[in-house]
Amino acid sequence: LSFIVSLTAEDGDATVADNLARIRMPFAFELTAVRAFCNTAPTGAGLTFDITEAGSTILSTLLTIDATETTSTTASTPPVISDSTLALDAIIGFNCDVIGSTNAGQGIKIMLIGYEIV
Repeated sequence: LSFIVSLTAEDGDATVADNLARIRMPFAFELTAVRAFCNTAPTGAGLTFDITEAGSTILSTLLTIDATETTSTTASTPPVISDSTLALDAIIGFNCDVIGSTNAGQGIKIMLIGYEIV
């Protein structure tokens, strides 16, 4: 099961901000992986994202897309999930902490992968 959340328009530039998108969990969810991808790669520097539950980070190593790449799956430093259990009705926030320095990257999406806790 996965949730895909868009942080920009398809051709919109990434911006540094907290809560670029927020969702409310429809059920308790065990997070097994997080990924990010973009339509246009950042250049000069990579992209860095944080994901929060009720305002507190769920990552001990943030989610990144390296410069000139379009996916976090090839990032030199993979994300580390420190809080994998997302509560029913929890507000999940998506923050962008760093954008490319020459080209910010465009069409940003973040994916939460896991399963419903029953």
